Amino acid sequence: MELAARLTSLSSNIISNGNIYYKYSYILELRKYNQRCCSLKIISYANDFLWGCPLLFLLMGTHLFFTLKLHIPQRHIGKALRLSVTSEKKGEGSPSQNLSAFGALATTLAATLGTGNIIGVSTAVALGGPGAVFWCWLTGLLGMATSYAECYLSVLYKEKNTEGFSVGGPMYVLKNGLHSKSLAKFYAFCTICAAFGVGCTTQANSLTQTTSSTWGLSPHLVGIAAAFVTGMVILGGIRSIGNLCTKIVPLLGVLYIIGCFILLILNGDFLFQAVLIILEHALLPRAVLGGIAGYSLKQAARYGIARGLFTNEAGIGTSAIPAAASDTHIPSRQAFVSMTAVFWDTVVMCLLSGLVIVTNMLKHPDSLLHVNETGLADAAFAYLPFGGRQFLSFSLAAFAITTLIGWSYFGEKAFAYLWGEKNIGIYKLLYIVMIYIGAVIPLNVVWECTDFINAMMIFPNVLSLFLLQNKITIPHPERRNINSPLRCGRSFLNRKTSITPCRRRNQGS
Repeated sequence: MELAARLTSLSSNIISNGNIYYKYSYILELRKYNQRCCSLKIISYANDFLWGCPLLFLLMGTHLFFTLKLHIPQRHIGKALRLSVTSEKKGEGSPSQNLSAFGALATTLAATLGTGNIIGVSTAVALGGPGAVFWCWLTGLLGMATSYAECYLSVLYKEKNTEGFSVGGPMYVLKNGLHSKSLAKFYAFCTICAAFGVGCTTQANSLTQTTSSTWGLSPHLVGIAAAFVTGMVILGGIRSIGNLCTKIVPLLGVLYIIGCFILLILNGDFLFQAVLIILEHALLPRAVLGGIAGYSLKQAARYGIARGLFTNEAGIGTSAIPAAASDTHIPSRQAFVSMTAVFWDTVVMCLLSGLVIVTNMLKHPDSLLHVNETGLADAAFAYLPFGGRQFLSFSLAAFAITTLIGWSYFGEKAFAYLWGEKNIGIYKLLYIVMIYIGAVIPLNVVWECTDFINAMMIFPNVLSLFLLQNKITIPHPERRNINSPLRCGRSFLNRKTSITPCRRRNQGS
């Protein structure tokens, strides 16, 4: 838009006085404009292709494969939820400077909970119909298995850095598991770009849009405040990030869930009908809501799966980074705990958002007039007593802040992998500055680039999952003690030792 405005100004100057300076400047600006448009179109076409069928089939296929390979690990969700709030036995964990299992989970949720659970579901229903809610939910249910596999390998191949902290993630799996330093560096570089994109500038922009439209706050003031708050947390290191996330993220999640339950109670007469409509339009090609709009089964599946994948990030591999920072050396234990992030993020939160939107569509169809695809959730929460729209805006703003904090850690570990821990201060400073920049500038190009980078992160991560699938195990369902079955991954905590195979403990007992 700015380039177009400059071109208009220069062309008017050429017409008025014919100055050679303006002619030369016009040619340069026109060249820049054409290059930007051409580059953006290429990236946009690539995103449309990649996020159309190839990546959807790849990720859903990966989810289904590991669900069957690991004998449906989702059935252990009860045990996984108990482990997420249970401390590991004394003597089993690493030094206390690492995150607890719950701290690693909260950091993951900080980065994934947010606009995707609210705006993403709203967009999925608008573009794919009510059936998209089912496909989004199914994506999360199956994605739990992929999340388990990612986090298992991350703990298995984690290392200790120069400061004694446990570090890991797909880049360490690629380096230590596949022995491919080039792929590891490529993944780390993409993670940094994604951190500055989806985790930083886009979240800051969403924050200012929400606060400006609801409370009329200045984007500059909001950007400065967000940069200051986030900076105070991330400068304190992983313990500071973990401590904040364990306190704030559960509270925000509970408040949002309570808000959804209140709306579902108010719309209770339409709840059963909403469930039937979601299932019918997920599995059968029918007209939606009395023929007002028609949606095909393909549309419901495409948009539901795509939004589900964007929301929980299972297959991208970022949730494996905080999993490796936990104070456990038992891959299966932390994998179970980290798997619950997908459960809360997509199976619970996205489902509740979808039910709230669809029941509101049935009870208050007039509320959908003059509402765009991102406004369905706002229209539904308007009927929440005592300031529903303000509550939703507060939730979106708070989730944006936690996402800024969570993603800062992902990018920090990738930056440290490439350039060492001693240069982390440079990354943190850049991240804080980019928060303010993202808050005050338009980000159409950034969104397109971020989608493309996320796609590039999937390929090496999924490749490592399939090539190392035999390293991934799951405790036998009859074993009651999750702390005892396997002792894997200790070898890479000491760089001088070689990798050792998994072995059973207490075989003689």
